[in-house]
Amino acid sequence: MSVLEIRDLHVSVGGDSPTHPDAKEILRGVDLTVRSGETHAIMGPNGSGKSTLAYSIAGHPKYTITGGTVTLDGEDVLEMSVDERARAGLFLAMQYPVEVPGVSVSNFLRTAATAIKGEAPKLRTWVKDVKTEMSGLEMDPAFAERNVNEGFSGGEKKRHEILQMRLLKPRIAILDETDSGLDVDALRIVSEGVNRSRAEGDIGVLLITHYTRILRYIKPDFVHVFVNGKVVEEGGPELAEKLENEGYAAYVKGSGETAA
Repeated sequence: MSVLEIRDLHVSVGGDSPTHPDAKEILRGVDLTVRSGETHAIMGPNGSGKSTLAYSIAGHPKYTITGGTVTLDGEDVLEMSVDERARAGLFLAMQYPVEVPGVSVSNFLRTAATAIKGEAPKLRTWVKDVKTEMSGLEMDPAFAERNVNEGFSGGEKKRHEILQMRLLKPRIAILDETDSGLDVDALRIVSEGVNRSRAEGDIGVLLITHYTRILRYIKPDFVHVFVNGKVVEEGGPELAEKLENEGYAAYVKGSGETAA
């Protein structure tokens, strides 16, 4: 079993240092534990710091860690480079996947798998695995020869993110607003891909979202309400239903924050 532990995490953005006048503190003491086999939903209004949490765990250089710890199976994640975090088993599905002109999907995926596993996967097995996973995500086989995310629709980009997750088999997957921009059919297909990984049992999922619609397909074990850079309430799936009915207004008011 893998365990991602976040303790009293503080993160700022802007300026050359946390003391720079342009620096702004975004995360203000986040505590969270995600284990293999668990799905945690982080919900909150725009500007509450949800994506900052995701990118800070992944090692984005824009964000400065000013306090706290992040460990994966006892190893200090914050001391790892971005590629070391990926090899350790962390995966981030981005809200806005970037284009990689001149690099085909097939080459990108095999290069990523080689970098993470330390050796190239056997070609015959790899090709079969890619075709199987693409079929499961209802992706045209010709998609493999297109340049990464170049000219992709929103749904195609998100399916490609889940395709990566399925093939790379991380220990902990952080899904940053994977439901953003998806129509009903694409949402179902992407969710089914995540659920297949969950059913295999060796992955922990941290699912970041504004809305409950994806939680109708991916059932969370735990729901955390995120406001003003920290977790302000925790519960089970019933908490998502409460948020669907009542929104975030009471939490935002209680934090002193203005709704975004």
